[in-house]
Amino acid sequence: MAAAELMGDDVGTTRDRVLALTSWHHDWTDLRVAVLGLGVTGFSVADTLVELGARVRVIAGAPDPDREHLLDVIGSERYCDEDTAGQLTDLRVFDPELVVVSPGYRPDHPLTAWAIAEGIVVWGDIELGWRLRDKTPRIADWICITGTNGKTTTTQLTAHMLVAGGLRATPAGNIGIPILDALRDPQGYDTIVVELSSFQLERLGEISPYASVCLNIADDHLDWHGSADAYRRAKAKVYEHTQVACVYNRADAATERMVEEADVVEGARAISFGLDTPPPSGFGVVEGILVDRGFHEGRRSEAYELVTVDELRDRDLAAPHMVQNVLAASALARARGVAPDAVARAILTFTPDPHRAQRVGEVGGVHYIDDSKATNAHAADASLRAMRDVVWIVGGLLKGVDIDELVRTHADRLRGAIVIGVDRAEVVAALARHLGERPVIEIEAAPADVMDEAVAAAARIARPGDTVLLSPAAASMDQFTDYADRGRRFQSAVQQLPGGGAGGNPSAAAGA
Repeated sequence: MAAAELMGDDVGTTRDRVLALTSWHHDWTDLRVAVLGLGVTGFSVADTLVELGARVRVIAGAPDPDREHLLDVIGSERYCDEDTAGQLTDLRVFDPELVVVSPGYRPDHPLTAWAIAEGIVVWGDIELGWRLRDKTPRIADWICITGTNGKTTTTQLTAHMLVAGGLRATPAGNIGIPILDALRDPQGYDTIVVELSSFQLERLGEISPYASVCLNIADDHLDWHGSADAYRRAKAKVYEHTQVACVYNRADAATERMVEEADVVEGARAISFGLDTPPPSGFGVVEGILVDRGFHEGRRSEAYELVTVDELRDRDLAAPHMVQNVLAASALARARGVAPDAVARAILTFTPDPHRAQRVGEVGGVHYIDDSKATNAHAADASLRAMRDVVWIVGGLLKGVDIDELVRTHADRLRGAIVIGVDRAEVVAALARHLGERPVIEIEAAPADVMDEAVAAAARIARPGDTVLLSPAAASMDQFTDYADRGRRFQSAVQQLPGGGAGGNPSAAAGA
């Protein structure tokens, strides 16, 4: 059908016309699109739709002068007002035919609720990206990754493996590179590795990944989703319509159930990973060697050897949760046809991002670890399990999650705790229940000083051989710009300790 016919009055309702737009090469000209949010995702949506000829109006809350100027440059309309009522009035007046929502907007947000009630089509950036994936003749397969913990590392490592295997690949999505920016690369990609947050999965639409994984599942973002069941339902969407391989965690039965219940493309295989000896169609560890029994022709009796745990230890990748990430990424890359030797080569040349169990250094015999990326209890649990004699810097925005079980589980590992963040009361109460007489110090300083005071307090408690661990189990936006800002401030505070300069080696290479 010709593009002009898709937009013609004889096609049916406005809604039908919008839903028929499934290609970059259809006619998006003059389509009225409201984009909610002016973060990196919202701007990428506006930029893309302006390029397609749509009439775009970005509606946002907090002012962002730099991006507002860029909207003026590209030719997008805009309305910024922290008052939701003003935003809703502007949205009504604009009378959009399509609303594209940035990930942070809750399902019950007044603007999205109004649009849905009016029968207006509402998409997230991922569904829009899926519809526009054919801009270049080189149409990429999508490998989709989610989970409560480990998404970013696994996404980066999977993309690294694909490149090592000779494919043109990139990470995108929740990792910080908007999917629409990746799709508009003029050379195109063979594969895009898409990190998906539960917010993006909530509005996923009917995409069809080449391969997919939910790494693990634990309560998180309950304040946003409304319940643990709703959060799990969102995560399970990653497996829907998967074409080749649904990868799941043998140690997390919920991920296996997600695969069993998913509506997948006929012939798609279930591939497991875990730290134990793998069954056929699984990845795992045998006598200290990571092995692939998922894609070996003789997998019932043989396996490909990838790397050893000792080799991972040399790369600071041997913590149990990191080994799981490596196995999951290996399964996804092997599903896409990357050879075992290329997978191994990629693993042994991979360096994780900062702030994920990053070794900052040693001062006075005390080790300092920056795990600021542990923004939920599940991530903090993984780091705590790998350590003993810990002075724990914990707290921030708990996002509706009860931290008591995390504290109870690891109480025996703790020398003491330093509590930061706005939700201190819940954390202090949990620590009081489980730590007995061990010290618990609340930091009530202004945001600019909180990390300096927290690290100084931790140093007073710690003894030689102990580890001061920043693994907050909470989001950072109460006192910091983001988790990276929190981590940088932690590292700076360690450097300011007596003996924390170059002689104290506080800037050691990144770890797991």
